[in-house]
Amino acid sequence: MLAKKSVLGLFPEGQEDMAADALDALREEGYTHSEYEIITGTPYPEGTFGEEEPKHTLFRWPLMGAACGFVVGLVLTSGTQLAYPLVTGGKPVLSIPPMSIIIYEGTMLGAIIFTVIGIVIESRLPRLFMGAYDERITEGYIGVAVTTDQDRVGKAEEVLKQVGAEEVKRGWES
Repeated sequence: MLAKKSVLGLFPEGQEDMAADALDALREEGYTHSEYEIITGTPYPEGTFGEEEPKHTLFRWPLMGAACGFVVGLVLTSGTQLAYPLVTGGKPVLSIPPMSIIIYEGTMLGAIIFTVIGIVIESRLPRLFMGAYDERITEGYIGVAVTTDQDRVGKAEEVLKQVGAEEVKRGWES
């Protein structure tokens, strides 16, 4: 497996079209959408640069957490009542109204915990390999970062220069 290297092309503020052209040129050279990304300090709508729309699966995490919390609440309450049966006046051992409160709280707690876990995972945190970065991105520049195999970084640099990047910087190794 080859080491990954990163290269960053900087485009001045207001040059969104040039950054979009850079993504098109990278696609034409055979780079996949997982090898390049747009870095900007300005919030642009998704798809402004022609990038692929991300697939969000965050909605699954609270559902899984709610199901787990429901099952844990049900097992906890029914297991406790069956382990320590306290028959009072001929009433059933498993009493639904008190169980429902614990099951509800377990369901909500599971959904909340799994939502936080899902946010961390879906946000790709912690990000161990940061790749190339420049401080001017926070001042309005648009960065096109390409992280690929070491032998393909030179071609990515050429593509970014041909499209009109103001500066092309090499990044770090992974």
